[in-house]
Amino acid sequence: MSDTDVLQQRFDELIDADERIEPRDWMPDEYRKTLVRQIAQHAHSEIIGMQPEGNWLTRAPSLRRKAILTAKVQDEAGHGLYLYGAAETLGTPREGLLDRLHTSRQKYSSIFNYPTPTWADVGAIGWLVDGAAIMNQVPLCRCSYGPYARAMIRICKEESFHQRQGFQIMLDLANGTPAQKEMAQAALDRWWWPSIMMFGPPDAESVHGGQSMRWGIKRFGNDELRQKFIDATVPQADLLGLTIPDPDMYLDEETGHYVHGPIDWDHFWDVVKGNGPCNRQRIETRVGAHENGTWVREAATAYADKQATRLETEESAA
Repeated sequence: MSDTDVLQQRFDELIDADERIEPRDWMPDEYRKTLVRQIAQHAHSEIIGMQPEGNWLTRAPSLRRKAILTAKVQDEAGHGLYLYGAAETLGTPREGLLDRLHTSRQKYSSIFNYPTPTWADVGAIGWLVDGAAIMNQVPLCRCSYGPYARAMIRICKEESFHQRQGFQIMLDLANGTPAQKEMAQAALDRWWWPSIMMFGPPDAESVHGGQSMRWGIKRFGNDELRQKFIDATVPQADLLGLTIPDPDMYLDEETGHYVHGPIDWDHFWDVVKGNGPCNRQRIETRVGAHENGTWVREAATAYADKQATRLETEESAA
């Protein structure tokens, strides 16, 4: 048995035993590539996802709302940093990942390519988008790759806060004036279908899903997670007094699951390919922010280098 075979056998044993793979452990190239692709897309989504709600930081309806939204957007930036750090443990520099994002060689979640025309959209994002994210991400706390799993623990706790904050906005609007309730319903109409598309294409069409589940990177298929989200969210909409924009939806009494109507996957793939309402705007804004922050990164690096030189000088003198 070759050395590679021995290492592969050890890797397979860890996976079969549901134990963690750590950065110094040997891993197959495809396992590493799959992790980098998934973690990078996740990190990019957190960073780009700051924009739709960030547009409302100066327009939030009260100082309290503004403070809460500022904290949330700041959390999303932190999530991106945790995830870029996890990707770096796989030997992929952050600068390289950002370059791939800025040149559209790597994707982020299609959900963030839609506009937020009203304050209710901020509530819908928190309730639906973050709710879908939680459904996707809680199982990742048990991901077979240690750094990714550990990063997800804090991320999921903060996303839970975001989901509750969004639902509270929708609850206040739904119980407000007729115009406010209408605004909440319009936001639900805009975000419902993109939210259930967040889970990705049907399992039968998923390219990487099966292998990711065998490796323990993912724990559930796209269809199962989508069903869990729908089953959890429809009763919440009923509580709000809002209507899910799916005339074909019904509750299957035998299974206890809601059956949804057809999903427009052509639209989904069109957005993924860069033809959504805000694709170009999101990347242009991100690239502009990165370029405007060059001097901050250079100053921080220069300061760190200066401190390192000072410590080396002090140690030599001692």
